[in-house]
Order: sequence, then structure tokens, then C-alpha cells
Amino acid sequence: MKVLIADDEFNVRDVIRYIGKWDEHGITELLEAANGNEAKKVIEKEQPEIIFTDIKMPGMSGLDLIEWLDSIAYEGKVILITGYDDYQFMRKAIQHNSFDYLLKPVEDEAFNNVLKKAVTAYEEESKARLYQEDAVKVRWSQTMLAACLGEPADLDFIASNLPPSEKYDFTLLTFYQMHQPAPFIEKLADELVEQEIGNAVMLLGDSNQSVLITLPEEWFFVEELLSRELDIPVRLVKGELQSLHEIHEKYNDLQSELENQNYRSIQRLDELEAKQRMNDIISYVETYYMEDMSLERLANRFFFSREHISRKFKQETGLTLSKYITKLRIDQAKRWLKESDESIFSISTMLGYQDEKYFSKLFKKEVGITPFEYRNGEKS
Repeated sequence: MKVLIADDEFNVRDVIRYIGKWDEHGITELLEAANGNEAKKVIEKEQPEIIFTDIKMPGMSGLDLIEWLDSIAYEGKVILITGYDDYQFMRKAIQHNSFDYLLKPVEDEAFNNVLKKAVTAYEEESKARLYQEDAVKVRWSQTMLAACLGEPADLDFIASNLPPSEKYDFTLLTFYQMHQPAPFIEKLADELVEQEIGNAVMLLGDSNQSVLITLPEEWFFVEELLSRELDIPVRLVKGELQSLHEIHEKYNDLQSELENQNYRSIQRLDELEAKQRMNDIISYVETYYMEDMSLERLANRFFFSREHISRKFKQETGLTLSKYITKLRIDQAKRWLKESDESIFSISTMLGYQDEKYFSKLFKKEVGITPFEYRNGEKS
């Protein structure tokens, strides 16, 4: 935590430096200014949390300084130091949200009591602000998810979190499942809000999707920001939002675009990333091989084209996807036939084959004997 001491008298600043129990109260840096103008520059650059300022200084006075701080919604604590116990001064200080005041000559105990109170008040208010900001972010995410899904949503609240505009760019970002995009999206949202060009949100319930709503004329800047800051692969589809009432319809349109693979990628994969992704695909197939598995399902989940997966899968395993799944299923069938009393029909169903005759025919083709013969230990 930083403290600024602003006083045109060097000896006053020196005394305050000496008597302050800085370490005890978590003060890590002391800053100084010899007048109000200098203090203003220090505040703009260093953003101290606590300010001790004299009232009468050449140029910009302490009262002028706190009036300026009030105008910029300064969230720190300002303590006035004065040799004048004058109600008119105090009244103006109170009007501009000063925290407290000290009379010169500054006494050790009084100073540290005020310092302690200021630190405690600042920390408590900071926690409250963070809690409030987090609550707003959660509500923003919940409301946007509801709007996207066509559920009742407070569109006025959504509008209050966006710059005013008659229309917007509506962009859906989908991230590769193994990455954690939330920190990036939070940073992106802060940047868009600060620049007053839009907002972004991770959709609760789907850790891999995010929505951007931005001003149409600012898309070049938005894409530049994405390209510069994004360090994980992403698929992007974008449309135009004529009204916030269209969010659900536009979200469904963009989902269809993704499913039809009509998307753009923001970032190329390096060789190591691509290799890891293929390993993830193989592991996924080995986990879910009894379910309905297809190149399209893998393409949608792992951000590769069907053709790329087909080619690379065979390079890595020596088999096509369908043959690899068949091998996994037949190997599992062998185990169940030897180690369980499950019927052949039950085994074929569990493996994803609804037709027992088709399963038996496939088993014989791969193993050389029927499932019944294999269970009874007959040789091919």
C-alpha cells in the first residue's frame, strides 16, 4: 500500500516520515510532494491509497487537491494536515469526502491512530468493492446465458453493461476443451469496457464458449486485441445484432455456423500443440469408444477438420478411426466373454451394436471365430 505526503514544508514531511509506523500498517512505499500540482502528478502516476496533504500550499492548495480527487472519484483516503482549526476548511473538506484531519504540530499517537483507521477503512471498502464487482460479473454472465438460451433475461441490465448503439457485432468464441480461457476473457472484457467499445463474457455452464458484443465500427480493434493477447486456439463466428431482443436467435445461428464448420481460427497451432491435441483425441476415443463415435464429433470437440483427424489418426495409430474403434470394441468383447456371464446380445448392445448378428459377424471377421466359439475356448 502506498502513502503520499504532500506539504510545502520539508520539516513537516520529515517528521511524518519519522513518526509513522509504516511497516506495522502494511505501508510499502512512501511518496512525497512539495505542493498540490506536484501531488497531482504523483497521484496520477503512482495511485497511492492514502494521502496526507497540507491545506495551504503554493499553487494548488490541499482543498483544491481534494476537490480534484473528488471529481475523479478517488477511492483512497485523504487526511488533511493544517495549522488552522477552522470550521470553514473542515466543512469543505467534508463536502469532498476527506477521511479525517490532523492539526499541526502533528503528534505521534494521533497520527498513527488516523493512519490505522485509514488503512482499515480502505481495506474494508476495497473488499466490499471487489465483492460488488464479482456479484455484477456473475449476474452479467447469468443474464447473458439466459438471453442466449432464450430464457427470460433482463435486457435493460445487458444494455447497461454495453456502450449505447443501435446495433452491435455479436461474436461467439469457442475454445479447445483442454484450455482454460476464463482469465483471458475476463481481461478482454475489462479492456472492452475500459475502451467503451463492448463487453465479453464466459457462458456459465459451458466452460468453452464466450460471447462478445461490440460496436460494429470497432471490430478491427477487437480482432487486433484478440490476435495480440490470445495465446490459445479459438474458433470464431460473427454476426450482426440489430437489437438485444435478437440475442437468442443470433446465438442459435452462430451455433449452427460452428456445427457446419463455417468458422475462422484466430491462431495457428505450433507442432507441439498439434501433437498433444492428437494424443488427446486418441485418449478420448479410447475412453468413449462404446458410444457413437464419428470424425464429425471429434472435429467439433477438438478443433480440427474431419480430413485432418482422419489423416493424422491413421499416422499415429496405424488404423483408420473406424478400424481402431472396432479393435477396441472387439478387445473389450473378448474380456467380457471370458470374464463375465453377460449374454452375447447384452455384450453387443453395451458395445454400441444393436444387431447381435452383425456383431457376431464382425467378431468372426476380426477374430476368426464367433463370440460363442470364443467363449467356449474353441480355436479358429
